[in-house]
Amino acid sequence: MVIAIDGPAGTGKSTIAKLIAEKLNVVFLNSGSFYRAITLALFRSEKINSTDEEICEFAKKLKLDYVNSHLILNGEDVESLLHSDKVDSRVAQISAIVPLRHIVNEKIREITKSISIVCEGRDMTTVVFPDAEYKFYLDASVDAQAERRFKQGCSDLTLEQIKEAIIARDKIDKSKAEGALRVADDATYIDTTLLTIEQVCAIILGKIQI
Repeated sequence: MVIAIDGPAGTGKSTIAKLIAEKLNVVFLNSGSFYRAITLALFRSEKINSTDEEICEFAKKLKLDYVNSHLILNGEDVESLLHSDKVDSRVAQISAIVPLRHIVNEKIREITKSISIVCEGRDMTTVVFPDAEYKFYLDASVDAQAERRFKQGCSDLTLEQIKEAIIARDKIDKSKAEGALRVADDATYIDTTLLTIEQVCAIILGKIQI
């Protein structure tokens, strides 16, 4: 069983997907972690400004695994390093590279072949798992997105700077040549701006039949 959740940053996707996975006793997977890990590796190797082709070749050589909802990069658990301002500043551009998306999508599909999952990202419902049994799109006002990100405490940016970064990133995500952020025709749309995490979980669980 695949439960796919898409939407912009700051809509509660990760938190909600994790809770749904826990309640259903299935695996949680965050597709964005793969792109963030690649971005982190590019920064570490000082190859962040390489050509698209060079970045893809670099990514192919990385060992990316997903264990207990943590991204493992070349044997190192890098989950706690994936949401730094540095990674945030470039991950949207890196994830927009079409051949790289093919590499990551195949990796995700390989990992999830024999397990039930709750996965979240930008194109889970439209590209990676278009035949998912359950599809949801979470949204929120940009002010709510920024405030939630600010309260996470993992950024050194001001609230206004975070808001500007989110607007810029969402613009990139929605205009990607492939894997653009959009609402799938058969996805359930949920505006989380005025909803609690528990309320959103209740809506999603109410749609799932096991």
